[in-house]
Amino acid sequence: MNKKVTVLGGGTGLSYLLKGLKNFPVDITSVITVSDNGKSTGKLRKEFNTPAVGDIRKVITSLSSKDSTIKQLMEYRFQTSSDLDGHAIGNLILTALLDITGSLDDSIKALSNLLDVNHKVLPISEDSSLTLMCTTEKDELIEGQKEISKSPQKIKKIFYKEEPHVTPEVIEAIKTSDLIIFSMGSLYTSLLPNIICKEVQEALNETSTPIMYLCNAMTQPGETDNFTVADHVKLINSYLEKRKIDVVIAGNTKLDQKIIEKYQTEETKEKVLIDKEELEKLETELIEVDTLSIIDNVIRHNSLKLSNEIFSYLMRD
Repeated sequence: MNKKVTVLGGGTGLSYLLKGLKNFPVDITSVITVSDNGKSTGKLRKEFNTPAVGDIRKVITSLSSKDSTIKQLMEYRFQTSSDLDGHAIGNLILTALLDITGSLDDSIKALSNLLDVNHKVLPISEDSSLTLMCTTEKDELIEGQKEISKSPQKIKKIFYKEEPHVTPEVIEAIKTSDLIIFSMGSLYTSLLPNIICKEVQEALNETSTPIMYLCNAMTQPGETDNFTVADHVKLINSYLEKRKIDVVIAGNTKLDQKIIEKYQTEETKEKVLIDKEELEKLETELIEVDTLSIIDNVIRHNSLKLSNEIFSYLMRD
């Protein structure tokens, strides 16, 4: 019987990880934030009063065993002067299925069947009005995931406008997993929106299943400036209750100075430094691996290498 892995996250980080992890003999449950209010997803939420479907689309596409043409179709965005401009085909399909089935969970299952997805994809909630909020260090209140991402101010606290009703299958997945993974990606708008839900925190408190964090390779302006690996772990731990991160995987690849300088000058990002002594103080196991690569001039985790490390940890005696 395959080991069960529950991965919490959203955005590009989660979908990129799943491209590799789906090739290993594990049963994956992906738990996805649905509070995005930007671009195509934001337009559809406003027009049809639905939860965010964009990250769900990305995850289903990543887990699909269909050929590349079908995946390209799912990710295709219209470029036109009409109301279709910017909409992704997959977002429109999910919205249509939601209208047909009346349930986001049922629409995800229907699209997963169509695209030969053999793993579970779950929204953290089916609440259509889920709104992410934050307070900044200047005590400014910001409403909306898009607005939080754009704000140059440092975030003090992230929370929801109203407490989400967490999908029951999410709680069940957390309680029955052999490994819980916090995916790389934006801490404040992709990962923490899953963790700050009270029902999720209670489920984590009730299990002794190891929690693994896949640390970001680069800092994020306005969110994690000057953060080390330990700083990422400390921040996530501060939002947990009884549980803490047990193990963190961090990429130690030596990157070309030119790509580092490109990120520094064009995106105001720095490579996340690994601070072993601080992690030891946190009693967090560190797995250092050469997992970073440059794809289209962008620093990415090598999904297969990263997934291999996850599987090796999972199969320890």
